[in-house]
Amino acid sequence: MKFPLFVGCVVVCILAAASVSTFDPTLDEDWISWKSQHEKQYTEEEEAYRRMVWEDTMRYIEQHNLEHSMGKHTFTVGLNQFADLTTEEFNQRFKGFIEQEAEKSTYKVFAAPENLEQLPAVDWRNKGYVTDVKNQGNCNSCWAFSATGTLEGQLFKKKGKLISLSEQNLIDCDKKSKACLGGHFKSALEYVHNNGISSEAYYPYTAQVTLKLLINARLSNVILSPIARILVIPSNSEDELAKAVALVGPISVAVDANHKSFKNYKKGIYYEPNCTNNVNHAMLVVGYGIRGGEKYWIVKNSYGPKWGIDGYILMAKDRNNNCAIAKYAMYAEI
Repeated sequence: MKFPLFVGCVVVCILAAASVSTFDPTLDEDWISWKSQHEKQYTEEEEAYRRMVWEDTMRYIEQHNLEHSMGKHTFTVGLNQFADLTTEEFNQRFKGFIEQEAEKSTYKVFAAPENLEQLPAVDWRNKGYVTDVKNQGNCNSCWAFSATGTLEGQLFKKKGKLISLSEQNLIDCDKKSKACLGGHFKSALEYVHNNGISSEAYYPYTAQVTLKLLINARLSNVILSPIARILVIPSNSEDELAKAVALVGPISVAVDANHKSFKNYKKGIYYEPNCTNNVNHAMLVVGYGIRGGEKYWIVKNSYGPKWGIDGYILMAKDRNNNCAIAKYAMYAEI
């Protein structure tokens, strides 16, 4: 019985050695530096595979950025904490917006005043509405971070205090969503509408479901009482989304982020011609602007500050609703 196990170990070692022999030795120092920067640790068997994926990412980055220098792309890509993951692995572990559950809302539809003057640029970060970039970690909880983002902005608008609200509160208590298996900001806002929400300081994030005993204790401290109402932005209307962002503040949105270009985004205006109308990742629009004639949305992500532009992405605006950014959008009035 031990002989097959021995043979299996030999096969794994041979495959690992074969993989190592195909590595680019000029990248050895970069690989070591990247692992240190992102605190990556692997088993001996896993290291060879992760190095192989990482080098594939490096080749993709080099090719994309070469094409960017030739004017074929409006954004660049670069190494980040996801460089050792395939696109498929990334999509399974770091998304979390469940579209089929984001059914048409029965809440009031946002309608801007007819005489509203459209501002050329808006950035709510400069006005105190936006907390620091957060990190959802290894949990498909983007939906919760998107929800707290719009609530934090509205709380500041009403009380003049910027308070980081608890995504963990939503993960543990929003039973219409599926915690770290995904969910949607609509049900998160519905939960807060009925129950209120605690602060991040009192109910800290753990990237997993909390024990019930701790949940009951932390729910005694509600920083934001039940909210007044939830409003939805007319579906697929970038014009209405822009009006809402300008008039209201940060707005919850969902996008199609199912692409290698998104995983490795570094800077510039993100336009992905392969984007579809199928959304899978929730984020927060905190403003918009224009650069060199190209319009963009300023979008806060929940991958930490090492991703993108210090945790943000500039997404193409008014380019046929690229990546379906205006398909689902909503906020809550406090």
